[in-house]
Amino acid sequence: MMLLFGSHFETDPQYPWAAEMLKNRDVEQMERAESLYEKIVDYREKVIGPDDIYALKALRNVSMLAQQPLLIPSEEFVAYMRQEIARVYPQKAAYVGQEGIDALIRKGMDGARRQRFSTTRAATLIVVLMLAFGHGCGADPLYPWINRTLKDELIDNPEVRAKRLEKKALTWLEHVLTYFEKETPK
Repeated sequence: MMLLFGSHFETDPQYPWAAEMLKNRDVEQMERAESLYEKIVDYREKVIGPDDIYALKALRNVSMLAQQPLLIPSEEFVAYMRQEIARVYPQKAAYVGQEGIDALIRKGMDGARRQRFSTTRAATLIVVLMLAFGHGCGADPLYPWINRTLKDELIDNPEVRAKRLEKKALTWLEHVLTYFEKETPK
């Protein structure tokens, strides 16, 4: 589950069902495991898609989004992000629902504030990373480059740190898309 949802999936607002299933001690462990498996199969079918088609399209959409200037007034940030997430990854937005998406956006905004990022572009980056890798991506051992960049003591300017993180995220994205384009039969 960690590979699909991130190492902190059990507390992620995108997946409240995971916490509910894991905490339900009224159900036997094997029954919980079976329920989780069924939920994962459902998620893969509806959000990832056959042959990962929905997820790959979302990654391409994120790549195009990253090339835009993203001049968003901070008072419109939540509405803008809600709209962009629905545009970039409609399957995930529908599956998670507005309540989960809004909670994720708020977590992303809080994360950007903790990093002292002052631009809406940097906040957008944090929200998109959380959407893709889970809300705990900043401390996820599956994505150590995120934590290393956020904690890099050699970068004392928060905006420089945000730009470095964006550059690393785009490099990761480029490598993933290149890999899947080679692997996908034409």
